Amino acid sequence: MTAARLDATVLIATYNRAALLDETLASLRRLRVSPHLRWEAIVVDNNSTDGTRAVVERHARDFPVTLRYLFEPAQGRSSALNTGIEAAAGDVLAFTDDDVRVAEGWLTAACDVLRNGAPARATAWRNDRSIAYAGGPVRPLWETAPPTWLDLQRGDLWGTIAIQDHGAEPFVYEEARKVPLGANMAARKSLFERIGGFRPDLGRTGGRLVLGQEVPEWLTRARAAGACGVYLPAMEVHHHVPARRLTPKYFRAWWFGKGVSRAWLERRQPITELGFDLTRTPHILRVPRYLYGAAVRDAAGWVRARLRGRPLDAFRHRMMLAYFAGYFWARQRERRGGLNAEC
Repeated sequence: MTAARLDATVLIATYNRAALLDETLASLRRLRVSPHLRWEAIVVDNNSTDGTRAVVERHARDFPVTLRYLFEPAQGRSSALNTGIEAAAGDVLAFTDDDVRVAEGWLTAACDVLRNGAPARATAWRNDRSIAYAGGPVRPLWETAPPTWLDLQRGDLWGTIAIQDHGAEPFVYEEARKVPLGANMAARKSLFERIGGFRPDLGRTGGRLVLGQEVPEWLTRARAAGACGVYLPAMEVHHHVPARRLTPKYFRAWWFGKGVSRAWLERRQPITELGFDLTRTPHILRVPRYLYGAAVRDAAGWVRARLRGRPLDAFRHRMMLAYFAGYFWARQRERRGGLNAEC
């Protein structure tokens, strides 16, 4: 029997974060939505060995709407999300993570656009059916005080800890050459039915830092299908930033891993989620030529910052160099036939 269609489904994939998931579900309880908005929530347990199921079942007993628990044994965030997408009854799918707290107006902001048209301040978008996905700010919930070496005034390194803030005005992602984070994204289910779900071979598995490119790859397909997305300041969430991620070692590993991941993805999908066609770019040893210049500029920037006593700038340039190191390493390993999604 097919489930009755709903207006929205909130989807969360989780793995061994029962305590944080408890707080995420508590924040969903506080959502302020119109009584006419019919929604549900689905938690997909991706092989957890802690008390995840008990947390979901406890909340489900008196949750304001239907809260469903699903189990996905195939390890990986993409596999878990695809299980939830297939089971979802909502026309709008709102994605967040198991270490996030959503703002009270989060779901309403997403549904107002994806069901009813774009914000009034952006009248040119109103009722534009090509607007098929949305995202919003992801602000930090620090487990411990942020380190002094992390420049919080610039957004260059925010991706390392999955935070994002593009300001107080909505805009079309494609026009601004920006993309949402997977921790705060919503899309019409019809778009998933048209272009497919997330690629399981691209999502992160467990604590592995390589890959994690399932959202950029999906956004590339969405763009190719003619879909557009909007950034919505009111679609706000707060993301838990654990102390273990606030170390130079973690940042270096993350940026090296991102370089490896991007090299792997771009070799197979040369048109990026931002619309850049790398097939039109000259390459040297399988690396886009412009990356060599960018690496040299960051190396020079690191030297200048060290000489001038600017530790924040020095750290930022150092992370970019870690990215280039990962990218170049991956391309050279690929030339020797040794690079795959398990690296």
